[in-house]
Amino acid sequence: MSNSSGTGSNGSRMEVPQAKDAMDKFKMEVAGELGVSLKNGYNGDLTSAEAGSIGGEMVRRMIRRQEEQMSGQQ
Repeated sequence: MSNSSGTGSNGSRMEVPQAKDAMDKFKMEVAGELGVSLKNGYNGDLTSAEAGSIGGEMVRRMIRRQEEQMSGQQ
């Protein structure tokens, strides 16, 4: 079955495709801070815990930034 929704092979999609480079940089930054070895391209050798820790930390930081912006604390 082909994937015609434009979501890519892993099912993820960017709401703002122009932000892809910034998100990739952010992901690499978070992975480095967590001590997870992340490389450009395929990272299928990561454990679920490693991948989850990166994504979870990214979400926490994005929520914190949005809350700060909404409260005028930038």
